Amino acid sequence: MPSKYVIHTKPVPHRFEPITKSGVIAWEEGCLKCAVCVKNQCVYGVYDHRHMDDRQMVDSIDNQCMNCFRCVQNCPRELIHKSINPDFMVMGDSHWTPDTIARLWYQSQTGKIPVSGAGYPGPFSGPGFDSMWTDMSEIVRPTRDGIHGREYISTTVDLGRTPKNLVFTGEGEMNEDIPPLVHIPIPMMMRLPRFGAVNDQTIKGWVMAARHLDTLLVLPQEICSQYPLEVQRHLVPSIGTGFKKMAPNKMTRMVELIWDKDWDKNIEVARYSYPSAIVAMRFPLSQGVEEDIPTALDAGCPVIHLEGRMDGTTLDQPSQYIKDGIRRVHQALVERGIRDEITLVASGGLAMAEHVAKSIICGADAVILDFPILIALECRMCRRCEKGLSCPVEIDQADSKWVARRTINLMGAWHNQLLEVMGAMGIREARRLRGEVGRAMFFEDLEKDLFGTLIKVKEGYELE
Repeated sequence: MPSKYVIHTKPVPHRFEPITKSGVIAWEEGCLKCAVCVKNQCVYGVYDHRHMDDRQMVDSIDNQCMNCFRCVQNCPRELIHKSINPDFMVMGDSHWTPDTIARLWYQSQTGKIPVSGAGYPGPFSGPGFDSMWTDMSEIVRPTRDGIHGREYISTTVDLGRTPKNLVFTGEGEMNEDIPPLVHIPIPMMMRLPRFGAVNDQTIKGWVMAARHLDTLLVLPQEICSQYPLEVQRHLVPSIGTGFKKMAPNKMTRMVELIWDKDWDKNIEVARYSYPSAIVAMRFPLSQGVEEDIPTALDAGCPVIHLEGRMDGTTLDQPSQYIKDGIRRVHQALVERGIRDEITLVASGGLAMAEHVAKSIICGADAVILDFPILIALECRMCRRCEKGLSCPVEIDQADSKWVARRTINLMGAWHNQLLEVMGAMGIREARRLRGEVGRAMFFEDLEKDLFGTLIKVKEGYELE
């Protein structure tokens, strides 16, 4: 059995005070000057260490408060209140919600899984991945525990083409070469976000994280070429139209092309420049994409990257979500009998750890993360950088080591949550999780099965 893959995490503090969901409002007018003030009775001592951050104009008590509400309830004049922070509520958008951003901040700071002591208070269905429920039938078995080491659960995935069968000669030797595969210990890769106040130090930190995690980071080819050869085995150059041949680089394990009118020319250039690399093709996740994938496979592209929007929808139909697109493409390839020859990688709108497991259940082999690793650096998704304005948390001034540690913490927390989900499902290997839709329930399917026939009336029947 191979050694257990563990991502070691350690707390990495914020550079800026995070925006909290609620804040403390303490009115001084009307105070009775009680001999024993409720502020002095705070068991956490947050009022004793209270100060104002002049740079951010943030009251420290908002981050230190543990929400026990003792001061709110015991003040005789009811002068202390807890209120929703308006700055928190305007962060992000309908997909990258303030709560999602706050959870990513917590995981990046601590490397731990966020746990709510009061249980899950939200709805049990919603758009996208929220309408998908996973099977947790094995959660009562104490041996299904991959985090604490009582059972080995593998999260390794293979990127590349798997042969349909093995052919041997009469002497017992392989009659053909086995196609190359890239093995990564976690089904999660990273790529440069579409926007963000990033610079060379930020990208260097993500490269350091990719090396530490032994995974891959997708970067534009011109950025990849700036790093030494020993580092480039963890980098995936993304090549677009106009790329010219360069000196052969045998250290790069995978290269990504964009599906466009010049895709066939780009393949020839990529094979010359990266002779040892597996060629991946990035497709926009849209209707009919499954019809073009066999063409890319025949041309020697065994890895297919399905790219959705940053809000988790497909590129051509905003009403359809990437989980539906992944399922459609996976099923189409199964029906063609070529699914095992292709590695499907999905990206776009993956905002929570559960989205990794759910993407794999829908049919992906692995996922690519972009904005989660940006939010790990305290990004508030305000998108000021797109307007040429300064970043409120100065991501472009962060040290590369700090960037790496925050990214490693986030990936460690997500890896542990994947182990928790797989352990609760009784699955010991990520490869077996792929396409296991029988271990999940989809709200749309359940609703159709339960209520789909209620409005149908057979011919010859009369309604009373």
